[in-house]
Amino acid sequence: MPARTDFPGVLELLTHAVESVGGAERPGQVKMADAVGHAIRTGEHLAVQAGTGTGKSLAYLVPAIRHAVEKDTTVVVSTATIALQRQLVDRDLPRLAKALKKPLGREPTFAILKGRRNYLCLHRLDTGPADEPEDAQLFDPFAVSRLGKEVTRLHEWTSDTETGDRDELVPGVSDQAWRQVSVTARECLGAAKCPVGTDCFAERARAEAGRADVVVTNHALLAIDALQGYQVLPDHDLVIIDEAHDLVDRVTSVATGELTSAMVSAAARRCGKLMDAGIADRLLESSDGLALILDDIPSGRLDALPKPLQGAIPAVRDAAKECLTALGSDRKEDVGEATARKLARSLLEEVHDTAVRLLDAYDEDLAHQRDVVWLTGDKYSANPRPPALKVAPLGVAGLLRERVFNQHTTVLTSATLTLGGEFDTMARQWGLPPSGARVVKSPGTATDKEAPSDEDNGPKWTGLDVGSPFDHRRNGILYLAKHLPPPGRDGLAESTMDELAALVEAAGGRTLGLFSSMRAAKQAAEAMRERLDHPILCQGDDATPLLVRQFSEDARTCLFGTLTLWQGVDVPGPSLQLVVVDRIPFPRPDDPVSSARQRAVEARGGNGFLTVAATHAALLLAQGTGRLHRSVTDRGVVAVLDSRLATARYGGFLRASLPPFWPTTDPQVARDALKRLDAAAPA
Repeated sequence: MPARTDFPGVLELLTHAVESVGGAERPGQVKMADAVGHAIRTGEHLAVQAGTGTGKSLAYLVPAIRHAVEKDTTVVVSTATIALQRQLVDRDLPRLAKALKKPLGREPTFAILKGRRNYLCLHRLDTGPADEPEDAQLFDPFAVSRLGKEVTRLHEWTSDTETGDRDELVPGVSDQAWRQVSVTARECLGAAKCPVGTDCFAERARAEAGRADVVVTNHALLAIDALQGYQVLPDHDLVIIDEAHDLVDRVTSVATGELTSAMVSAAARRCGKLMDAGIADRLLESSDGLALILDDIPSGRLDALPKPLQGAIPAVRDAAKECLTALGSDRKEDVGEATARKLARSLLEEVHDTAVRLLDAYDEDLAHQRDVVWLTGDKYSANPRPPALKVAPLGVAGLLRERVFNQHTTVLTSATLTLGGEFDTMARQWGLPPSGARVVKSPGTATDKEAPSDEDNGPKWTGLDVGSPFDHRRNGILYLAKHLPPPGRDGLAESTMDELAALVEAAGGRTLGLFSSMRAAKQAAEAMRERLDHPILCQGDDATPLLVRQFSEDARTCLFGTLTLWQGVDVPGPSLQLVVVDRIPFPRPDDPVSSARQRAVEARGGNGFLTVAATHAALLLAQGTGRLHRSVTDRGVVAVLDSRLATARYGGFLRASLPPFWPTTDPQVARDALKRLDAAAPA
């Protein structure tokens, strides 16, 4: 059957889709869809900043679906959050598929694909769990009882589920329980060798994804596909990365390795009867030695490998290598032995490879160091954690450039991509060269100060800001509390508490408080409960979705929380008319990854603070202040109680990263505006 040559254009399809789903076409949406279509035709990468309310999912899905159907190929859409994945799969794509069936000649198909660990493993269910690293909870009778009940539930769920997808199990179970019935990609026998391979949930999901026009996945699986030596995602020539502001952190997390004595001893136990006992015992001895040494080393970044570890880590590496050699290659054997051998090899390889990476991390000078190493754990806290050595990449730009941008046309989008008013900061982190960009700005974009960038040659890309349907200057005020003292280390100052109380009282509640630590959030919540009559909710009081629902349903209620709330609250209307940020969210000085990245930039002659710390803060500030406007009718005040945003030299860069609210440093102006909004809001 000859291929069609009369496909409708992108904008024609967009108009048809918007009309079919009962929406209204928006200028930013049209501009974005046209740009995505151009990127698909030319192969030039595209970064699009599209404010909340633009309708960006339709703007990229329509041209993506058109391309997939016309070329009979697959398009990958990657998100950072489960919430957006569910929105795409449960709402946007089903509606679009029906709307575009007639003009495209057939109904487009779509699927969701996650990592293998997210699916129930029928073979693991039959054979029972592998030895897991020791867990203090196993000595807690209550925890053991709960674990048993959860595993029983999972066995019962097997007969009901058609997908084996963990997210479909409601209520959910603990990670420890889920590990009893799932496997990693390394642990999987493979469909050909597994006795229940034909019924495998993960393989079914992969097969369905391979037949779909659009595959929705997450940044973690996108990273695994780029990092591993085997293909995870189906063949595709176009990848769309939504929530692209989170891409670097998600890829960094996937690329972070960990080594603990419990992992080493578990690997030794898995070897069991598969080899000479003396060989496995040497690995067990290296685990004991590592445990003794880690107990004596303080937590934190390890700029040099402590002398005791210079002997302990090679001992682990060599013992793991000896065990791997003793295991030998795969052979014809019964399923039980094959499973045991696969489980042993997977953990041995992880232990060996992480040990090698830890030792290699110190081969380069500071300017060229690729990894940072640190020790975590706190045996003296209320919830003690055993020590763990961790190793993470200082940057993922090279990986993304080589394995994503050099292989697929890529569209990156988010409501927050221009930091300091420019795309360059994010581009550098992604591996796209600022010198290769053709940047298109919408009128009114703030450009107080340009972020630093390194000149480089690389993939060509376009940066496009399609603006926002919100009139930020007319409907929002940015109040900078310039008169307050800079924040200190001893919690919120009394003057800051006074300012917060006055603002919340003027707003009549209706406040989302975003704090840089749980300690500060709790301190503020307790103080406001004593001073004010409005209900004050604090993160941790209950499950976050329940708190957000309670906050949105009662306009007088306030919700205080930490950074984890910044991207999770979507409350349009009069329930949210004041967003308070207690301080600029710079990374903690003792954060091992950001501090090492900052140091590496300075070793190359750059400005480490602006490149790393200020960029981190700008992104979180933009995300946090974006909570105010969730619909075109929303009005309110964003109050930043950190005077440095108004007075510090880097303040211009940070302010240019925020939505273009009308600015003021006068507290009375902010309070009067809040009182007027409160009076005008429905009772």
